Amino acid sequence: MKIIIAGAGAVGTHLAELLSQEDHDIILMDESPDKTERLAGGDYDILIMNASPTSISGLKEAGVAHTDLFIAVTPQETTNITCCMLAHTLGAKKTVARVDNSEYTTMHYRQVFQQMGIDSLVYPEELAAKEIVDGLKRSWVRQYWEVHSGALCLLGIKLREEASNLYGKPLKELCGPTIPYHIVAIKRDETTIIPNGNTEMQLGDIAYFMTTRKHIPLIRKVVGKEGYADVHKAMIMGGGDITVHVAHAKPDNISLKILEPDEERCQELLEQLDTNDIMIIHGDARDTDLLIDEGIRDVQGFAALTDNTENNILACLAAKRLGVRKTVAQVENMDYVAMAGKLDIGTIVNKKNIAASHIYRMLLDTDVASIRRLSIADADVAEFVAAENSPITKKAICDIHFPIGITLGGLVRDGVGMSIGGNTQVLPGDCVVVFSKSGLIRQIDSYFSAPTSTIERIISSLKK
Repeated sequence: MKIIIAGAGAVGTHLAELLSQEDHDIILMDESPDKTERLAGGDYDILIMNASPTSISGLKEAGVAHTDLFIAVTPQETTNITCCMLAHTLGAKKTVARVDNSEYTTMHYRQVFQQMGIDSLVYPEELAAKEIVDGLKRSWVRQYWEVHSGALCLLGIKLREEASNLYGKPLKELCGPTIPYHIVAIKRDETTIIPNGNTEMQLGDIAYFMTTRKHIPLIRKVVGKEGYADVHKAMIMGGGDITVHVAHAKPDNISLKILEPDEERCQELLEQLDTNDIMIIHGDARDTDLLIDEGIRDVQGFAALTDNTENNILACLAAKRLGVRKTVAQVENMDYVAMAGKLDIGTIVNKKNIAASHIYRMLLDTDVASIRRLSIADADVAEFVAAENSPITKKAICDIHFPIGITLGGLVRDGVGMSIGGNTQVLPGDCVVVFSKSGLIRQIDSYFSAPTSTIERIISSLKK
């Protein structure tokens, strides 16, 4: 697949690095040589082109007429929209644009942008806000992800002393046929483990459970988290766009205090937000005395959402020291993601990962509902829909040999979530949740796709 990425900023370079691990022809366009210098001298299989993505001659030189996917992720929304329209007109098959306006992402405007030649819009701030709200709603969970509106749920949980009943036992004893959950992955130090029946969990592991929504209380009991207080009061450090979306998306049972050091921005927040259960405080959340004065000892959740990764990490550590159980940090520097996990910061949000997950799913040939790259685990989670006559529907799961590093977490059939066991028979139309180590998700594609005829394969080969 030929892919052009316009914009060598944080999102563009991170996406290029991820996609370079796959067998794709990737061109990264940016008119600034300073931005592309690091990738140009690295080990990534990427062609660097220093040209403006809104230049028609530059797009033609990049071969946009033969491009399968054109991705515009420059910092300027108007540039992204413009170059996607140009790319579509010049022959690109699919286009994706990063935007800064949540209004554009609504269903009402989707057809408008499709008529303009833009197939998909990515608004990382809104996607990040949803993840933050999910983190605050479940104080005992590191990461939470719903499949098909909650028919299946993935929960990443840090195992502490309270989960001692899980240690020293192989998973085949803990996750039998009658157990309504499946442990699909384990993050241990720097290693992501795709477990088998003989794997044992250890103190300090982050275990990823796949289950149905009604069995979440059971998992909470199994891991000993029943004593963790739910979040009803929360503080947020920073009054940026993500904070505004969090405030709009939060449930009614959570009240917020937003600490923002810029007085003018505080006034803007007062105008944008319904302040019945939201308090805007002019002050710097790095000031421990201010936090104490504002009652941080009485809150159950704290989110640091400024653009400064170091400040966010330090603020979450301070909140932990002051007794806050649940912390959320926006970590934009990828080098700090693993470190933040080691420091026991609860939920870690990285916009680059979120944006990359949204875009990455367009590369799959199967009917994939969504895909997410987990920020604190070297892993991907995706939903695959089994096609008619696909290999996955021909045998029971125990008789299908999947690549090492891939496991199935559960399936959704007619809107109902259910666990997967060795005797499970996947039916056409089933949505199956696949968990894999990063970079392996495309290896599962063929199991869910309808087989192509010999003639179709020859024609496809000739087109390439």
